[in-house]
Amino acid sequence: MTTFVATIDVALSVKLKEDLQAQGFTLSQPPYTLFSAQKKGVSCTLYTSGKLTVQGKDKDDFIAFYLEPEILKTLSYSYPELGVDMTPKIGVDEAGKGDYFGPLCIAGVYADESMIKKLLEWGVKDSKKMGDKTILTLAKKIRAELPHSIVRLPPTKYNELYQNFHNLNRLLAWGHATAIGELHEKTKCANVLIDQFASEHLVENALERKNISVQLQQRHRGEEDVVVAAASILARWAFVEGIDALSQEIGITLPKGANHGVKETAQKILAEKGRDVLGKVAKLHFKTTQEIGF
Repeated sequence: MTTFVATIDVALSVKLKEDLQAQGFTLSQPPYTLFSAQKKGVSCTLYTSGKLTVQGKDKDDFIAFYLEPEILKTLSYSYPELGVDMTPKIGVDEAGKGDYFGPLCIAGVYADESMIKKLLEWGVKDSKKMGDKTILTLAKKIRAELPHSIVRLPPTKYNELYQNFHNLNRLLAWGHATAIGELHEKTKCANVLIDQFASEHLVENALERKNISVQLQQRHRGEEDVVVAAASILARWAFVEGIDALSQEIGITLPKGANHGVKETAQKILAEKGRDVLGKVAKLHFKTTQEIGF
């Protein structure tokens, strides 16, 4: 990471300021900060909100030998694997289920202990906490080095499958089971963790129908596990790539989400391109479809 960011109790600012002065830092007070401190190789700024940033080529030693033991009281930066479940597993997550436009994407990632350490070194975390640029960079690394599976359902396929399932959660369960099955076959790993999105039996039943025997764990906020977080990054990458490709195909930028701008875009597509084109880029069971008079 080029910049380390943490949040601290502003009551610690007095100690932090005194310690930095004793270590030879030069202090100043730019707007919106309690202070900013610089010395060769390290720059440290504490904002009035309590946000603390550290930059510079020597920041790692500063964090490891002073900031973590004296201020943060944690070793999560220097030793990110502490407290992390290192059990080899398949993690699965999805993206696009709440977006009117674009594909539904389910991704699975397999990681053993050495791979989990690599994910931690890369700074992998829940994709919802990252911008698209960071997601694209991390997705490239994950796809290059870890076994993975991506089930991407463009709107045409999604709409066809939805007519069969008549329920989004059942469709998601099928997608999860498909990704799990592909990775289980590749890796022979039977330990699976997913972010729980519905009743537990839905995915269990979908796995049974595919004759896939694994030890399935379903957990709310599953993305807190780094392997599931890696899967969330791949799913988000697949979604962003998919919606961008559809935008280029029809010559209209497709917005993410399901807000008012989405409805306006849907109305424009319906008026200018027709019903068939809308069906190629949108999930038609959303209420937006009825609201625009499809």
